[in-house]
Amino acid sequence: MKPSKYLESAKNLLLTDFRITTYQIVREFEETQKRYIRARLTLSDESFLEFSEYIEKSSEDDIQITDYSYHWVDKNGGFIRRWDNANHFPKLKNAPHHIHTPTGKAEESITPGSPTNIFAILDEIAKIIGE
Repeated sequence: MKPSKYLESAKNLLLTDFRITTYQIVREFEETQKRYIRARLTLSDESFLEFSEYIEKSSEDDIQITDYSYHWVDKNGGFIRRWDNANHFPKLKNAPHHIHTPTGKAEESITPGSPTNIFAILDEIAKIIGE
């Protein structure tokens, strides 16, 4: 898959996924081998998800999401969860991929994550909210 094809699929998801009631693409750009999208979504339970992804070509037929952040808050702006791959917890298993949760002290609120994308995040949110 090419970065442009992935970006097209992600934007199609914003249009067609029943869990998304509204969305706004905040920023988007395309370079030769790289794409970027940042969007704000309102979900069916009235929570909000803001996400960004840098998509790069990694081989002839494959892509890699090199930088990502998915920040999820409830309808009042209360923090629920954030998935990202900023390298600020290098000793964490699977670093730099990690998840922030609103529980406990700062170091207790970080758990190991794994490489992900907007498709997987929406599926995970659906499991949490029971859709």
